[in-house]
Parts: sequence; structure tokens; C-alpha cells
Amino acid sequence: MAQRYDNGENTEDHRSYRSRLFEHRVRNFYTALLILAVLAVVGFVIWFQYSTHLYTGFDVLDTMKTEGAEGSQSIRMNQSLLTYSADGAHLTAGDGTVKWNQTYGIQDILLTENRGTVAIAGYNERNIYVLNEEKQLGSFTATMPIRNIAVSKEGRVTAVLADTDSAWINTYSSKGELIYTGQTHMTGSGYPAALALSPSGNMLMISYLYVDSGSVKSTVAFYNLSNVGDNYTDNLVKGQDYPDQIVPVVGFLSDRVSYAVGDGRLMLYEGAEQPVVKSETLFSEEILSVFDGNGYVGLIFASDKEGERYRLQIYNASGEQEGTYYFSLEYEDILFEKNDFVIYSESDCLIRTYSGRTKFDGGMDVAVQKILPTASAYQYVLVTGNEMIRIQLK
Repeated sequence: MAQRYDNGENTEDHRSYRSRLFEHRVRNFYTALLILAVLAVVGFVIWFQYSTHLYTGFDVLDTMKTEGAEGSQSIRMNQSLLTYSADGAHLTAGDGTVKWNQTYGIQDILLTENRGTVAIAGYNERNIYVLNEEKQLGSFTATMPIRNIAVSKEGRVTAVLADTDSAWINTYSSKGELIYTGQTHMTGSGYPAALALSPSGNMLMISYLYVDSGSVKSTVAFYNLSNVGDNYTDNLVKGQDYPDQIVPVVGFLSDRVSYAVGDGRLMLYEGAEQPVVKSETLFSEEILSVFDGNGYVGLIFASDKEGERYRLQIYNASGEQEGTYYFSLEYEDILFEKNDFVIYSESDCLIRTYSGRTKFDGGMDVAVQKILPTASAYQYVLVTGNEMIRIQLK
């Protein structure tokens, strides 16, 4: 067997090499940590300045001409604009591109929207048009005059149809296939004062108004239109009575969470199959307006604070109050985004975070009809009578 000979010098060199290698690795490790720490500090500074900056103006990035008929109206559909009149409707994307046109002849328009899908009909007429942000999903004719409609994101439509002494509540696919039908009488279950479909279209929510001997009662009813509802009479899975209350507003924050607003009460319900009352909040003041979006419900009251005209109280899907916010501008709309909300009028705009910090408070320099969100932070599209103006806050 061969023998290994070491006179001690190689051992010493080897130890020295290992020591230098260890020191090199330690230096590299701490250098990497230092670089990461510097990057983290720089990132935090940029984020802090970005998130706490008060914007006082804006730059115009682009201007696009738009189409509009005399007497037309418009609503937001996500990041697009739906413009409609008695002769038809068209959808315009935030870049000014017209995505579709729908012609019709309707005198008294009924229009409802749900997360980028819209249903259009005429009061006391029979035709219904269903469209989303990309195309027409279908159109069909109801068997009786239409009094009210609701639509789901998936394109289902519920229509309240007038009969001689009752109302039929029919739910259709976007092509007009009958999914559910029910009948209501004013002397029995009451008249459907408000209705809404969940985004999936599997849950129908109706507020019934009942008047008897001068007393008023409302019932909020839930109908499950999936296979689960087949196990219940008339698909009715939940009914909640509210004596001495009128409930004119109902809606869905998601497939699992819905809400109703009464004379002085906000009710939230939870459950995708058989909703239950999650929370109730009572108010002693008149509710002036109701807005919802992005999982929030906003209620506007007259201000109880000197120097301000309005008070906005925002509630999340858990029924918890996000905050109370005061403002004075004559609001046209409220846009709820992930981290902040936008209140605007024809000439002024206010943007605040849910924590209450003001990000923008100023004039628009143009007569604004609508403000559309965009995919870019701090960019919006201002809609005027004949233009769409893309801006960047500064």
C-alpha cells in the first residue's frame, strides 16, 4: 500500500486557504445583505412617497373623440363606458375604441348592469337585450309587459312581468330559455320593489313590499336557482320580514355576500346557497344615496360636521365599518377601488384611501360626466360630452 507523506507545510497552506475562503464567503454574505438592505430602504422610501403623496393636478396623456346621440346617457362598465339612448346603445373602451353597437327602439329604458354584463329593456315593453363587454350574449321577447329587470355577470336575466292582477317573476338564460318562474300577488306575498341576481346567477334576491290596513311590511326573499333550490318550495330558501320598513335597494357584493338597505337600516347576508343575516346596522338619519363596488357598500347621509355637506360611511363584506368620511362636493358617482375610493362631480374630484388620507382634491378643468378606472395606478379616463381624456395624477 502506498503511504502518504506530509511534512506539515502542505497542512499549513491548506488551513490558510480554508481561512481565506471562509473570510471571502463571509464578506460576500454581508455584502449581499447590505445590498438587500439598501434596496429595501430605497423601495420603502419610494413606496412611502408614492402612497402618501398628495396629488394636486394631472397631466393629459391622450384625448379620444367619442360618439353620442342627443339625449343619451351613460354608465360605467368596469373600465369601459356604456352609452345608451332610445335608439340604441354602444360600448366604448378606455382607449376610445367602440367595442359594439346595439340598435333598438325603446321609449322608457330599463337598464341593469352586473360586473360588466348589461340587460336592456323597455318599461311595459317585451324585448330584452343582454350584452357583456365583448359582445351581445343574446336577445329575446318576454310573454308579458316588463316592469323591472336584473342581470347576472353570466348573462341570466330576471324580469318582473305584469299580469292582470299579479306579477310573474321569470328568470331566463341570455338566449331566452326559461330557468325559473314564480307568481306574486300584492294581497299575498307583496309586490317586488327591488331585485338583484348574484354574479353567477344562481341566487335571486327580491325585496317585496306589502301594504295592509295602512301598515307597511317588507320581506327580503332569496331564491336558489341551482340544483340546491329544487329541494325547496318555489326555490325559496330564505325569507326575512321587516315590519314598518320599506327596502328599496338590494344587491350582491359577491356570490356569498348580499345586502339590503331599508328606511334606516343596512342588512348584510352571507351564504351562497341559503343566506343568513350576517349583520344589521340601524340609523336614525335619512340615507340619501347608496353605492356599492369592489366588496364595499357606501351610504351617504347629510353631514353632522360643521363646514361639510355630506357624510359617507363605508362598510365591507363582513359588515364592519371601514370608516366615516366627510365631503362637500355635489357627487355624481362613487368609484370603489382596492386601496381608495373616488368621489366626483362635474367639476371636482376627491380621492381618499380607506384609512382616510386624501390623495387628490381638486378641479377637473372640464365638464366631467363619468370617470373610468384604468389598469394603471393613478391614471383615469375623464368622459365629457364628446371626448375621453386619459390623465395621470401629478
